[in-house]
Amino acid sequence: MSGILMMAIAIVVLGGAYLLYGRYLANKWGIDPNAKTPAYEMEDGVDYVPADTNVVFGHQFASIAGAGPINGPIQAAMFGWLPVLLWILIGGVFFGAVQDFASMYASVKNKGRTIGYIIEEYIGKLGKKLFLAFCWLFCILVIAAFADVVAGTFNGFSLNDAGEAADKIQANGAVAMTSMLFILEAVGLGFLLKYCKLNKWVNTGIAILMLVAAVAIGMGCPIFLSRGTWHIIIFIYIMVACVVPVWALLQPRDYLNSYLLIFMIVAAVLGIFVANPKCNLNAFNGFTVNGQYLFPILFVTIACGAVSGFHSLVSSGTASKQIKNEKNMLPVSFGAMLMESMLAVIALIAVASFASGEAAAQGLKTQPQIFAGAIANFLTAAGLPYQLVFTLINLAVSAFALTSLDSVARIGRLSFQEFFLDEEDPAKMSPVSRVLTNKYFATIITLVLAYLLAKVGYAEIWPLFGSANQLLSALALIACAVFLKKTNRQGVMLWVPMFFMLLVTFSALGMTIVKLSKAFVAGGLTVGTTLQLVFAVLLLILGIIVAGAGIRKLFAKKNEA
Repeated sequence: MSGILMMAIAIVVLGGAYLLYGRYLANKWGIDPNAKTPAYEMEDGVDYVPADTNVVFGHQFASIAGAGPINGPIQAAMFGWLPVLLWILIGGVFFGAVQDFASMYASVKNKGRTIGYIIEEYIGKLGKKLFLAFCWLFCILVIAAFADVVAGTFNGFSLNDAGEAADKIQANGAVAMTSMLFILEAVGLGFLLKYCKLNKWVNTGIAILMLVAAVAIGMGCPIFLSRGTWHIIIFIYIMVACVVPVWALLQPRDYLNSYLLIFMIVAAVLGIFVANPKCNLNAFNGFTVNGQYLFPILFVTIACGAVSGFHSLVSSGTASKQIKNEKNMLPVSFGAMLMESMLAVIALIAVASFASGEAAAQGLKTQPQIFAGAIANFLTAAGLPYQLVFTLINLAVSAFALTSLDSVARIGRLSFQEFFLDEEDPAKMSPVSRVLTNKYFATIITLVLAYLLAKVGYAEIWPLFGSANQLLSALALIACAVFLKKTNRQGVMLWVPMFFMLLVTFSALGMTIVKLSKAFVAGGLTVGTTLQLVFAVLLLILGIIVAGAGIRKLFAKKNEA
């Protein structure tokens, strides 16, 4: 199959899904354009802030579409292009987009509250506590990993054999400077959007000019700092980003970055149609490849781009608090997910364009490098310089890792606060509860633990990230299905994704536990793998308890529910 044909199939399927299935869901569940959304009803100037559709779309898209839809398909390509393409398209439409839309819909209909609150309201308080504790720990792991990845991307120096700083890395310095300029520009854009009330097309033009200026300055004036210094700067930044009003930093920063990612996607699609790359992957390499089983590994590896539990946290944790009109939910949630699936298909075409061993021979080792190298190859056919395109694509991927980082940090802070928020009236809270639910305390405790994990080493438990992420997806789908039932709306379209993701998650965790248990019996466990075993068992128990409670509510008779 050629790159053009694969791209054309994706455009038709994903575009048709939005026009047909997305609108069907909106009509089935009910959208009230005259309803007062939580952004207005609960407006506090910090988390609840009404925003235009394009601004909220930018936040949602930039938050969910980090490096995930690039890394996953490239890693899973070992099974062949056919299963990867099928899972991206089927999963993206019937699993991921449905989950994201349902999560946002349930949140908007419940005062912009998170999936944790939905679970408490419709399933039970124990389920909420367990879910929020899991979300908080999940966010700490992601913050630690993403902060380390971003610091590595910004690191301005290569190391010599003695581990000392040696040569400057020009590309990293350019990415770092551009990303810092994005942050400064975002603050100015935030005030502009809030107080000047300009036409949205004028705002768009200004945002694009800011974007171009930051890229040009960043490439011309790179900044060189060590990895350790960047660790500190990044954590200071996300600490500020967690507590300032969303209109002052989060909204405009994501708005800026969304244009960068959209430009990247458009350029990649044009490159594919110009170069028409050949597919050098086999269609199918079997159900077992390199000791990895297609089920469940494929469905855990490709999360972003198909279905990802993290998306439900963004949809219900931050984006739902910014929706101005209920009719905006469909493009912001369903539409953003389909756009991410498009990026995942592009990543598949990118890795498929290389013959066996060709990417490594070109010095392309990581998934983002393989992606950037392929897109640069495509666009050289259109006359663009390879090195310029390669640097810009790397810049886009790096910028979005930082964008996802500040979003997940805010969600972690909110999860910690909600865990201890049993009484919403501050006057009725105990002094301890007031401290634990304080946004500054919640931010500090979350980020301090994440910083320590980043320094000590998150790599030991990172292999469980995929299973933890997909467990989040299954639990979010269960919560939304129960909500739809309790509010007399049809939720049967969530049942197959819900049960399938439970099967995927429990299979992956079960296989991990069996493998590590055998190693334990044989005396081959290290401290890190022991930690993995403990976390895997805890995840499995958590999933069984929360899923069991939700499924009982879902299938209980009305007088028992």
